[in-house]
Amino acid sequence: MNPNTVAVMEQCTSLSLQGMISFPEVVRKLHEVGVERYHADFSRGEKTYYLPGGESHVASFGHLPEPIAESFSPAGVEAAIKEIQRGTIVYAEFLRRVMAAGCVGYFVQITGRRALYFGRKGEIHLEPFPGAS
Repeated sequence: MNPNTVAVMEQCTSLSLQGMISFPEVVRKLHEVGVERYHADFSRGEKTYYLPGGESHVASFGHLPEPIAESFSPAGVEAAIKEIQRGTIVYAEFLRRVMAAGCVGYFVQITGRRALYFGRKGEIHLEPFPGAS
């Protein structure tokens, strides 16, 4: 894998946690280096980035201090998404809120322009990117 691609993946992970980059910027940067999707796994504290040819890279974001709620609340997940889209919270707070809503992780499908949030029992919330149909 191209070292620049790995650097962009690591940078997006780090800058997101620091609240220094927005989701649209992350998607743009990842798309530019050929990433088609990524998976955030809250239980493992890592993101796995996937390229179309089957290559992948795992970036650790460390153990998250907040427990993941037992029950999945699609409304809670959606509320956190709306807050981060408005810019009233940063990524670290977004993570805290979706975990409190029972979210154990999510997939961002860059090429499909949507994100899929899921709970412990297979519950899901599908969120199209803003402006995507």
